[in-house]
Amino acid sequence: MEERQMLQGNPKREEQMLHILRQELAPALGCTEPVAVAYAAAKARAVLGKTPVRVQVQVSRNILKNAMGVGIPGTEMVGLEMATALGVIGGNSEAVLEVLAGITPEQIQEAEQFARGQVEVLQKETPKKLYIEVIAFAEDDSASVVIEDSHTNITRITHGRMTLVDRGGCDILETGECDKSCLSVDAIYEFVQQVDVEKLHFLDECIQMNWEIAQEGIHESHGLGVGKNIYESIRTQDPAEDMQNFIVAMAAAAADVRMAGGTMPVMTICGSGNQGITATLPVIAAAIARKEDAETLYRSLALGCLITIHVKQYIGKLSPLCGCGMGSSIGVCCALTYMQGGGLRQIKSAINNMIADVSGIICDGAKAGCALKIATVIASACQCSLLALKDSSAGALDGIVAEDVESTIRNLGELGNRGMADTDRVILDMMTCR
Repeated sequence: MEERQMLQGNPKREEQMLHILRQELAPALGCTEPVAVAYAAAKARAVLGKTPVRVQVQVSRNILKNAMGVGIPGTEMVGLEMATALGVIGGNSEAVLEVLAGITPEQIQEAEQFARGQVEVLQKETPKKLYIEVIAFAEDDSASVVIEDSHTNITRITHGRMTLVDRGGCDILETGECDKSCLSVDAIYEFVQQVDVEKLHFLDECIQMNWEIAQEGIHESHGLGVGKNIYESIRTQDPAEDMQNFIVAMAAAAADVRMAGGTMPVMTICGSGNQGITATLPVIAAAIARKEDAETLYRSLALGCLITIHVKQYIGKLSPLCGCGMGSSIGVCCALTYMQGGGLRQIKSAINNMIADVSGIICDGAKAGCALKIATVIASACQCSLLALKDSSAGALDGIVAEDVESTIRNLGELGNRGMADTDRVILDMMTCR
């Protein structure tokens, strides 16, 4: 009650929450790691003012891991060489994470040739998990762009010997990243309960965009076809009769399209398209299956997205842990719990149940198999929500689960950052040596 009164008397807190939502939900075309490299390459080419003769790309281990096996939109190719070449040849740096929208077949063909001999990709030894440096060389000139810590955060731009931008790190994000210290499970719940629902109508773009790519995935063959095959097993039934498989199918289908290099944009969360898909599509699909009204959908979506953002603060934008399994699936579990009448106690139980269940799922790069992990963790979210609604909760004797839910979330972050410090190196060694 004290938190409720404090929030009611603090409009600034509400605006912070809304700003966080608007900032962390952003459209992107293609997997955000190679797309961020394409964005940096397009920006470097724009600064150079001409097509370079060669390009060197230096990236952190996590960027390299997440870009090796994922399809580049509109092509049948994978990898950072092609992403860089597309950014150089036809990328629109003003479109940021939709930098590759509008690429023509002729530009794809030209980029394929450029990628074969004019792009060099190197791993940079850096403590930063998200680091991209693109250096574009002309005969007598050069330009470079550095992105750090966030997929769109350009911290340094040079042209020849002239430094055009130098933020000296990532203290101030280009996107104006706001203070997230207001986030807690209690505060998020109170915000969702009290905010004027009309202020959440901006979520319509997310609902439409992510639902459209899910429809593509269930009707056409993409990637492993995880979502399509699950959907085909239930499509003659009322979704309400098998809601779990229905919502699993929709999210997995969208991931199938995206990981195969589909040319449809998705609404990302915390810089990740797959996490955006996982955080939103099960909620949208559940609202359809349950015939919920628009207000319930908006509030449930806002809750799930804010919980995802809160958890991801501890895990990091890139991690040895699967962001869908350790971030957005926890948000989805809370959203499903809220949608079905759960209160704050049940939402905290949902978080504890999920962390007791799926903690430790590794991220071994973006690839077609991500749809499998998404299907798995959403099924788990349904089960953990069901238990929470019946007041069944993992407790302090369940591994890394603590008495206080915020401590449980912090423990998950510790597992991913300190406990699995060498995991990325081992995974990347396996991926590059096969």
